[in-house]
Amino acid sequence: MKSTNSIEMDTIVVQIEGLVAADMDGEKVMLNITTGKYFGLDQVGSRIWELIETPCAVYEIIQSLRLDYEVHEETCQKDVLTFLGLLQIRGLITIV
Repeated sequence: MKSTNSIEMDTIVVQIEGLVAADMDGEKVMLNITTGKYFGLDQVGSRIWELIETPCAVYEIIQSLRLDYEVHEETCQKDVLTFLGLLQIRGLITIV
């Protein structure tokens, strides 16, 4: 049985509400208005953030990134799962 906090390939994730985001030279800077914390994302992180503006399965994120960037599937999968796990720990995404 899958843990409710576990992010896997078929998990659907989405941005939490209550964040203010702005683009700065191809990167995202976000402010969580509830906690007052700032977060910054690089170009790839910003692309993932755009993809999860609406609910999106992890495998769809990986497919999109592989079309946008030259990246090996296993590397992309590992990096995306790690990144989404960090976003979850920081309270920036939710699993639906």
